[in-house]
Amino acid sequence: MGTYILEISYIIASVLFILGLKMLSSPDTARKGNLWAAFGMTLAIATTIIFHTKNGEPIQNHIWIFAALAVGTVVGWLLAVKVKMTDMPQMVSLFNGMGGACAALISIGEFPHAEDPMTGEMLSILAGLLIGTVSFAGSMIAFGKLNGNIKDWRTKWLTYLNMAFLVSLIAIGAYIMMQPEPNMSLMIVMAVVAAIYGVTFVMPIGGADMPVVISLLNSFTGVAAACGGFLYDNQAMLTGGILVGSAGTILTVLMCKAMNRSLGNVILGAFGGGSGGGASKEYGDYTENTPTDAAIILSYSENVVIIPGYGLAVAQAQHACHELEKALTAKGVNVVYGIHPVAGRMPGHMNVLMAEADVAYEKLLDLEDINDQIAQADAVLVVGANDVVNPAAETDPGSPIYGMPIIQAHKAKSVFILKRSMKPGYAGIENELFFASNARMVFGDAKDTIQKLSAEVKAL
Repeated sequence: MGTYILEISYIIASVLFILGLKMLSSPDTARKGNLWAAFGMTLAIATTIIFHTKNGEPIQNHIWIFAALAVGTVVGWLLAVKVKMTDMPQMVSLFNGMGGACAALISIGEFPHAEDPMTGEMLSILAGLLIGTVSFAGSMIAFGKLNGNIKDWRTKWLTYLNMAFLVSLIAIGAYIMMQPEPNMSLMIVMAVVAAIYGVTFVMPIGGADMPVVISLLNSFTGVAAACGGFLYDNQAMLTGGILVGSAGTILTVLMCKAMNRSLGNVILGAFGGGSGGGASKEYGDYTENTPTDAAIILSYSENVVIIPGYGLAVAQAQHACHELEKALTAKGVNVVYGIHPVAGRMPGHMNVLMAEADVAYEKLLDLEDINDQIAQADAVLVVGANDVVNPAAETDPGSPIYGMPIIQAHKAKSVFILKRSMKPGYAGIENELFFASNARMVFGDAKDTIQKLSAEVKAL
């Protein structure tokens, strides 16, 4: 009876995972979907502890299991509550890395018990170790880069070194499977090489490509978890891993499409983090405006587009931005937001920020939709965005971002750019938009500047 209950609970958990993922597609149902998926995971864990048996013996060491669950729950809850929205990409990388580490530890723990090296069981163990370790090590490097602790390390020979590591890992795995008995020493060697490969795999990737890297490593963790599902014949673990792996892969493809680049180009290319931009004097002089000047134009506009970027997240300006939107709407101005797929430092970063400020979902327009309307906009307000509005992506074949689809802010009648300084963006290149004849720089902290704009708009 316990076996039947366990299998049914796994099916229910799998269904809840799928429903939860479906609900995440809309802000109106995302919270509920997250809770449903969490309930499914809780059900799978609880029934496994109670009903799972191996060779007729139930799970032992309940005290250690519940102690680990308690510690993990408290630590995870505290991190989730205290983390700033600007640090969310780092937390995602950290949690994703922990998932990869768990998959690798499962493989190490089950390796000595493999009955026959030349089986699908051994293949799942080795794949889980390789992919999980790479995901863990790569995610830690991504965390360090996003947190500003680790710089890019880009040399031509590193590509060949990574290829050598990958071939070596495949060779070690094949050699392990040909051994008559499990060889733990070889397993440890494989884990060490995989960890080094995970580090060297992410090190050369530029900072502007971090959204793609996070998504790719997330898919790695999902695949590693799916290997564990095969290993334990656990439908819930298998379904969860497949969902994470496939969703991460699809998102990675969409991120690459948003930058008009192949995944291989992201991994091997040199976009992001460099200093490829020219000096400001090559573009002429920029024009500076005060918040009062910008407020007058915004107030007497019919259509205004707000383009948020990572600078908005750093300044915690999402609520102030919504207040400005409401102030303009009260004057009859139509206000929408242009959201670039790779704005911020993780997929969907800007969407989450705007949703947190209760901005209506229908006002958040993606790249294609906003570019269809932006030529009719009387004014565009660029808040902390940089590379995603840089016309060089369309006009300068020598630019590292050439070919990347951008929000065409330069086509609007007036453009107001809110920044702290003229410092280049995450890709490390100059932005031609700053020097355009229809563009005006408004310097200062984004939150303070937007609050001043709101006050000016209300006073007019």
